[in-house]
Amino acid sequence: MRIMKMTCPECLADATIRKTNRKHPQLADVYCRCTNVECGHTFVMGVSFSHTISPSALKGQGRVKELIDALPEQDRDKALELLLQAKTRA
Repeated sequence: MRIMKMTCPECLADATIRKTNRKHPQLADVYCRCTNVECGHTFVMGVSFSHTISPSALKGQGRVKELIDALPEQDRDKALELLLQAKTRA
């Protein structure tokens, strides 16, 4: 798992996130503490969504595949049959 790395703006040491205050799904305030005991700076940084690099696999075809894979095998076969019937009608 990758963890967001914060840097103390005072001494440039690593900082740990102590709390997150989510204002919106794409906007949050993160409360941080410097790991340098001689510094001890605590601060708040704003974190926001900027842009997408690779679209989510949970949208479109990826989402359909995930749902079909979650079905028991006999239901999966029936769902695939229904999808194929819908495709031939279109």
